[in-house]
Amino acid sequence: MNIVLVEPEIPPNTGNIARLCAATKTRLHLIEPLGFKLDDAQLKRAGMDYWRQVEWCRWKSWTEFQAQLPSSARLWFIESNGVRHYAEVRYAPEDYLVFGRETAGLPKDLLERWPGQWLRIPMFNAESRSLNLSNCAALVLFEALRQQGFAGEIGTGGAV
Repeated sequence: MNIVLVEPEIPPNTGNIARLCAATKTRLHLIEPLGFKLDDAQLKRAGMDYWRQVEWCRWKSWTEFQAQLPSSARLWFIESNGVRHYAEVRYAPEDYLVFGRETAGLPKDLLERWPGQWLRIPMFNAESRSLNLSNCAALVLFEALRQQGFAGEIGTGGAV
C-alpha cells in the first residue's frame, strides 16, 4: 500500500503517519511544499525511531509524483464530500491513499480530475469540521489491509 500526503502542514501528524507506515510496511509519499522541515523535533518525536523503518519518498510537486506512477496505479482521494464511502471500494495492494493538507484538504482540481476516486469518511456531527489526518490515514489504510486479509501480519503480542 501507499499513503500520499499532499502538502502536509503539521509535523506530529506526519510523524504519526510515518509510524503507521513503518508498522504496516506501507510506502509514504510526501509531496511538497511541506509545512515543516524534515528535521523538525515534533516530526521526529511523533515518528519516534520508526523513520528508519519507513520506505518513503519526497516529491517536489504533484506533477513530479504523478509522472513516476505506473500506468496501472489506482489513486483514492480521501476528502469530505466524497462521492463514495471509503469502505465501499475494493482496495488492491499497490493502491495509493491520497490525503490533503490539514487546513485546506486536497486541491479541488485533483478531486475534479478523478471524481470516481473521491472517497469520504462518514461524519455524524455537523458541528465537527473533520477528523485528525493521522486518524483518517489509519482508518482507511486498515480497511484496505483488512480487505486483503492482513497479508504479511507478523502475529500478536507486543504493545499497541
